[in-house]
Amino acid sequence: MKTWQIIFLIFLIAGSIYVINRSTPYKSNSGKIFGTYYNIIYQSDKELHDAIKATLAQVDGSLSTFNKQSVISAINNNKDITPDEMFTRVFTLAQDISQKTDGAFDITVAPLVNAWGFGFKNGLPTDSAAIDSLRQYVGYATVALQNGKIAKQHPQTMLDCSAIAKGFGCDMVARTLEKAGVANYMVEIGGEIVAKGQNDKGKSWAVGINKPIDDRTGENKSLQEIVRISGKSMATSGNYRNFRYEGSRKVSHTINPKSGYPVNHSLLSATVIADDCATADALATAFMVMGVDKAMEFCNSDASIDAYFIYSDNEGNLLTSETDGFKNYR
Repeated sequence: MKTWQIIFLIFLIAGSIYVINRSTPYKSNSGKIFGTYYNIIYQSDKELHDAIKATLAQVDGSLSTFNKQSVISAINNNKDITPDEMFTRVFTLAQDISQKTDGAFDITVAPLVNAWGFGFKNGLPTDSAAIDSLRQYVGYATVALQNGKIAKQHPQTMLDCSAIAKGFGCDMVARTLEKAGVANYMVEIGGEIVAKGQNDKGKSWAVGINKPIDDRTGENKSLQEIVRISGKSMATSGNYRNFRYEGSRKVSHTINPKSGYPVNHSLLSATVIADDCATADALATAFMVMGVDKAMEFCNSDASIDAYFIYSDNEGNLLTSETDGFKNYR
């Protein structure tokens, strides 16, 4: 076969693949899970919503503290149970991130989150004596996976995976789509995202970062930044939607596991891009506890992590800071 014939054949094959790929429809599935909403777009001839819902139900049955029959609920109630593979994976990852962030991320923070009225149990008095009494039950080093089961130093210790479960759910749905042969998709659960391949315009997926404007309704659509991602995961944490007031004092939902109190510093929003969404989700929460300087220091020590921070100065003006690698996503 002559050279020009080989070149022609290559172009013919490439063109055929392109036409077939472009003719495959993009589908959109949405619903409610983990107390929030999911939106999933994927390119496939098959309708995969049933498989997606089954995956999400598995994650809910393992990690949701609001599901009284879940694995994590059984552990919190000190039942003799062997955790499933999903819980074990998330627990192991959470412990690793806790160690790397010096406890800024900690799934044993549940008693404090509940006390402040942001958890799965009713709030308790939050005077200093009450908070101090709860702190003894908080600390990632007080729990461990031993012989396949969770061992606690204190029966009163409870776990809360809400700051990692949405990201993990995104990862699991992405895996479900890939098992079905899907190459182009975006999975979003409560603002946490996994994206791969291209959208229906043949471009990387465009994702917005909200301005950190107080908005408990979730109706604020003002964007601070738009980024494009593919083959990556992104998660954002902020105190502009989940908060309450005690008198004139604003109380944020992000609780510092060490102090026992809601964070109170200039960082308003932390967006993390990582290889997997569970890690991005957990680190976004950790960074909200750490503050801009310590979070940026952490990012500079780990080349696999990029981040974008929105914070305020003393006059209330919005400022931003980002890792060098974050510029690649514009």
